[in-house]
Amino acid sequence: MSFRRVTGISVFLGVFLEVAGALGTPAVQTPSQPAVLPSAFAGWQMQGPAQTSKDPTAADAASAAILKEYRFSDFASATYTRDDGRTLKIRAARFADASGAFGAYTFYLQREMAKEQIGDQAASVASATGKRVLFYRGHILVDALFSRESPMSAAELRELAGALPRASGNAAVLPPVLLFLPPRGYIANTQKYAEGPLALSALGVQVPADVVDFDSSSEVTTGRYDTPSGEATLVLIYYTNSQMAGAHLRRLDPAHQAEQAGVSVIGNTGSLFYKRTGPIIAIALGPASESDAKSLLGLVNYEASITRNEPTSNREVRDLYLLLLNIVILCAIVGGLAIVAGVAFGGFRILMKRWYPDRVFDRPEQMEFISLHLTETIVQGAPPSSLDKELDGSKKSA
Repeated sequence: MSFRRVTGISVFLGVFLEVAGALGTPAVQTPSQPAVLPSAFAGWQMQGPAQTSKDPTAADAASAAILKEYRFSDFASATYTRDDGRTLKIRAARFADASGAFGAYTFYLQREMAKEQIGDQAASVASATGKRVLFYRGHILVDALFSRESPMSAAELRELAGALPRASGNAAVLPPVLLFLPPRGYIANTQKYAEGPLALSALGVQVPADVVDFDSSSEVTTGRYDTPSGEATLVLIYYTNSQMAGAHLRRLDPAHQAEQAGVSVIGNTGSLFYKRTGPIIAIALGPASESDAKSLLGLVNYEASITRNEPTSNREVRDLYLLLLNIVILCAIVGGLAIVAGVAFGGFRILMKRWYPDRVFDRPEQMEFISLHLTETIVQGAPPSSLDKELDGSKKSA
């Protein structure tokens, strides 16, 4: 067979096997995410299909870039109606995790809003077009607009929050920096959270992005506080470890020195005080006095033992229990081996004595032992010993 014919057959067989494998193997399909909005809840019925999009401009054209920083995933909007003639317009944005939804919630949160008990956090405000309620649940942010408010509006939205898809694993965990924003003196609805320079600038935080350095996976949260000398802004910058926070604190020092020389690096914020505690850099800005600013910074303290993902209260008890359990198991194994070895040796000895009596064990030459034969004899002609004399004397006296 010629080389050309062999090559042609090989190519044909290769193509045939590849096509057969492609036909025999089903294509792997990526599971799609569940729909953001339900078709009905609490007596509300969706009118027509929901409008969906993966483009952040569909959710907010003016702030699309900021939504991308919060890791926007997709968007859905729908209009719901009830039998009493009321309408409810809902706009929902889904993010990659709860951190993004919380950041977007703080971005749209207004200071004049009233707190509501819906989802994870919620606030509402009345407007000319109806009552607007903003809340987030897990990794989904919801903006609801009622045409007419009713006493059951909050309960209805709580049912909607329970019907939303839930995040799992780390995607459901809020950023750890939020734990360290102190509650004392906090002004309601002033907390903000940023994961990128655009959100940091849009939120009005008077700290430049190059000082924060978002490329190092840092996160920023801010809040406004009432102090005896005026309102102050507290900025917390969270880094992945204490060494990185220390390096960025040294970057902040020359920035402050330049500001004191007349170059506005931090901004026109009045006094500026800062400190580092663990992986957190805390900055106090505003017209507050030095004592009030330092008192505010003193409320921020990082403890290395704090954890949000793994309970550690029973770890020592669990370790002691495992140690004792392993000791008991080891003793049982050693004892079992000793019993097996003893039974095996004893059984072998019994069998050898039965099969080969006096040939392997208990042989006569092995059973003999040395005897001293200490039986006392009297040699003829030998003088009697002192003991013999004493014995003879006792006999005579008797």
